[in-house]
Amino acid sequence: MGDQVIQAQGLGYKHATRPNPAFTGVDLTVSRGERVLLTGDSGAGKSTLLAVLAGLAAHGEDGQVFGTVKVNGTVGMVMQDPEAQTILTRVGDDVAFGAENMGICPEEIWPRVHEALDAVGLDVPLDHNTAHLSGGQKQRLTLAGVLAMGADIILLDEPTANLDPEGRDDVVRAVDAVCRRTGATLIVVEHRPAHWVDFVDTFYHLTAEGLQPSGPDQLPMPPQLPPALDVPVNTDFALRTEDLQVAFGSPRNIEVPEGFSTVITGKNGVGKTTLVQALAGLVAPLSGAIEYSLRIRNGLTTPSHRWKSKDLAQRIGYVFQEPEHQFVTANVREEVALSGAPKHRVDELLQRLRLDHVVDANPFTLSGGEKRRLSVATALVNAPELLILDEPTFGQDDRTFVEIVSLIRELANEGKTIMSITHDEAFVGSLGDHMEELRNDAGPVDEVDA
Repeated sequence: MGDQVIQAQGLGYKHATRPNPAFTGVDLTVSRGERVLLTGDSGAGKSTLLAVLAGLAAHGEDGQVFGTVKVNGTVGMVMQDPEAQTILTRVGDDVAFGAENMGICPEEIWPRVHEALDAVGLDVPLDHNTAHLSGGQKQRLTLAGVLAMGADIILLDEPTANLDPEGRDDVVRAVDAVCRRTGATLIVVEHRPAHWVDFVDTFYHLTAEGLQPSGPDQLPMPPQLPPALDVPVNTDFALRTEDLQVAFGSPRNIEVPEGFSTVITGKNGVGKTTLVQALAGLVAPLSGAIEYSLRIRNGLTTPSHRWKSKDLAQRIGYVFQEPEHQFVTANVREEVALSGAPKHRVDELLQRLRLDHVVDANPFTLSGGEKRRLSVATALVNAPELLILDEPTFGQDDRTFVEIVSLIRELANEGKTIMSITHDEAFVGSLGDHMEELRNDAGPVDEVDA
């Protein structure tokens, strides 16, 4: 292949359980040291293309490869779901895992581990439990593992999607530094690509017809949306906390206005997800109190983590950061219809969130962006009085991003209370009627009786 490390011609892939190819007709040549930015609509097949190049999606029982592909070099890939790539229980061991499998001598591995963790800004002890990392921290962890391998070809699938703005910039600079130092080839997939423009050479857009050459002037811009609303001073609260202590972070005192959209922000690892899981009644707080409005409690007086599952679901909806954590049926339509919503409402959401072409597909076979839209749809279809969403627009192109934001605004306009965790500036600008920025990460705390 000479100086060409990737050559693909007429490349396509079809999952065994899906009627149509994930992508098809891809012609691609990448030279050694070249940096490629790949965009495309959610569900266009970007993640599957990277998986084929990495050898993770091959010809066999799970699917069928069309065309030809040749890859010359050691490939390291950061997948869209960092949870699926976290293998070992201690941070240092997890970062070292890939390098050890490549047979790198032990004297080299641990200096590489330290250097990789520094490069991605993951400042935790080597023996820190990986289960105690936030979603954004796990993204840094998987990237550190790829950097420690010293891979010739680095494939990154939305590596900054769950990162706070500072962490996002740190990761982009770290990848740039590694590529400059090692001469590694880079292919990065992003829906918010502006932060990579100064660090890449070649731009492509994946469509149903294959790869189309693109450029910085053709990249999607942040969506333009109506601005957030002002919350009147005398608005009643939907919930408020008093010195609420959960497993991560400091005690929290927050007050969420009823019938508006509240956005929760804060650096990765500060405890955002753990906090909202307690507010959603999914985990018991370690200490402190949560008070809900009469409208949300609807006759219940015990703490929400002691409510029966049926009572909880009627009052509080929740969208997990990892969509797979809430899928329970065999196909997409059944998943959306599970709560008993009217057929017209199910059909409306499937169409607006561009899931109508996969209604018979198993939820676990969807793309990352489609899984996120499905998890959001299951919460929106029969929304209770309080709806909490953890990174609801992860993996979305502009069209579906706008649709999700619009659906959330419609519910708030109907009097529902919405709480969302996000790092997306456009989301904040349109749905941040009320803001709660979490600070002062105190790390994991010892459990006490609630």
